[in-house]
Amino acid sequence: MMTGDQYLQSVREKKMEIYMFGEKIPNSADNPILRPSLNAVKATYDLAQMPEHEDLMTATSHLTGKKISRFCHIHHSCEDLVKKVKMLRLLGQKTASCFQRCVGMDAINALYSSTFECDAKHGTSYHKNFTDYLKQVQENDWTLDGAMTDPKGDRGQGPSGQSDPDMYLRVVKRTPEGIVVRGAKAHQTGMTNSHEVLVMPTIAMKPGEEDYAVSFAVPTDSKGIFMIVGRQSCDTRKLEGSALDLGNCQYGGTEALVIFEDVFVPNERIFLNGETDFSSMLVERFAGFHRQSYGGCKVGVGDVLIGAAALAADYNGAHKASHVKDKLIEMTHLNETLYSSGIACSAEGAPTSSGGYLIDLLLANVCKQNVTRFPYEITRLAEDIAGGLMVTAPSEKDLRHEKLGPYIEKYLKGVDGVPAEDRLKILRLIENLTLGAAAVGYRTESMHGAGSPQAQRIMIARQGNIEHKKALAKAIARIGQ
Repeated sequence: MMTGDQYLQSVREKKMEIYMFGEKIPNSADNPILRPSLNAVKATYDLAQMPEHEDLMTATSHLTGKKISRFCHIHHSCEDLVKKVKMLRLLGQKTASCFQRCVGMDAINALYSSTFECDAKHGTSYHKNFTDYLKQVQENDWTLDGAMTDPKGDRGQGPSGQSDPDMYLRVVKRTPEGIVVRGAKAHQTGMTNSHEVLVMPTIAMKPGEEDYAVSFAVPTDSKGIFMIVGRQSCDTRKLEGSALDLGNCQYGGTEALVIFEDVFVPNERIFLNGETDFSSMLVERFAGFHRQSYGGCKVGVGDVLIGAAALAADYNGAHKASHVKDKLIEMTHLNETLYSSGIACSAEGAPTSSGGYLIDLLLANVCKQNVTRFPYEITRLAEDIAGGLMVTAPSEKDLRHEKLGPYIEKYLKGVDGVPAEDRLKILRLIENLTLGAAAVGYRTESMHGAGSPQAQRIMIARQGNIEHKKALAKAIARIGQ
């Protein structure tokens, strides 16, 4: 496994084509706006080297017998699934941001079982392609960007009904050596920090949409791939050199619109190529795994936010107020409920025919449905406890100013014994988590990441087995007896 420093160097050596604010970025590792997101991924490598976190952060490969990062591991038990959730909570606590490797981990687990079952039905060789590729991933300890979300264009039309066929990524050419693909993937978390991109279809495809039923992996610096980094609230604060004004100066996340302009994919890197009947399985399994992930990572960030709100109450002198205590209790209740859902769908997992374990899809979708709601209430309560100074505080430059600084220290201090600077630091952290750059990976991503709310409701309706529940009611009511 790589160390954190080795990971940084490996990204620095990549020749990715990245654009931000209309300019080409020479190197994501040394860019002040992108570096915090790189640091968050680095934390996954750093913690894996620590003996106290080895049990959660590492696993044994079923392919090679070697110790590997859990982010490169195929789950083979409910214990594996539970440890995944616990690992993600730990990383959320350590970074208070999106650490970006979950999506690749969830993609490899969805592809492992889906390719196995596709081969069994169609006589294809996708599973061998994938396991050979997975050995490379594990051996090199790569960070993978799982790419599912297409731009979609007119939401009232599917892939074949779009006026522009590139609104869904597709195969535009097939050769004896491989395929050529064109299109885009939107909202790609961590792509600028990844070694490889693992592409999947975004919805279930139907006959006639074979060119869109495609899955493959290529290096992130492949010819024809380029990235347009998305803006985040307060992103240019990272250029100002103020740790205080950032709130979380070390870690962050990043998203990009990724363009695939006639990218060649060799045959051995193809994991689905026209089998429309398996696009639905791949989408549903990936979505299920990723919705399970939110019961860990968002909970860890929530732990930090709850702690920050409690400190704000301490510094304001309001920690003894009964309503503040009750709000902290409510925040904790909501956060632990999210965690409970993540653990539950893991504990109820079951093996697939490939030997890889799948979470309980109903409970995974319940988990994510809760995530679309509870972090918003946790955020509201944190802002309530923090008070208005969270959004009206002066800058660090004002605090350091010869004339202004003493007045800020005098008038923006709360309880005795806590300097105004410490109070401002915790308020900036709350701002970062609820409104600033980290809110992309906490509040807004809680709504739309791993599928927007209606996507989970569709799956809950599909998995809810209402007919079974009707039969239970009939039996109790003695109907038909």
